[in-house]
Amino acid sequence: MVTITLMGQLQTTDGEHDLAFEAPEPMTVRQLIQRQGESLRPVLDLIRQKKLLVTVNKRIASEDTRIQDGDSIKLVAHDGMGGSGLAPSV
Repeated sequence: MVTITLMGQLQTTDGEHDLAFEAPEPMTVRQLIQRQGESLRPVLDLIRQKKLLVTVNKRIASEDTRIQDGDSIKLVAHDGMGGSGLAPSV
């Protein structure tokens, strides 16, 4: 089981922040998110925009970091200037 924690204002389309997924084989963080479909579509969009900070097992990582069963992933959106990247721009 791989756990994903969505930090700050980041959440699934259903409003969830803590998720758990089966990872039957090693894959990247991006691949795991892509496999979840619509519920993590906003997270996938942030990956494409390079507005997502990733840690795996409390270490700085990226969407290309390989993960495996038992790993813990934390994701937080950013705008490159210290903000969450999710608030309306002024």
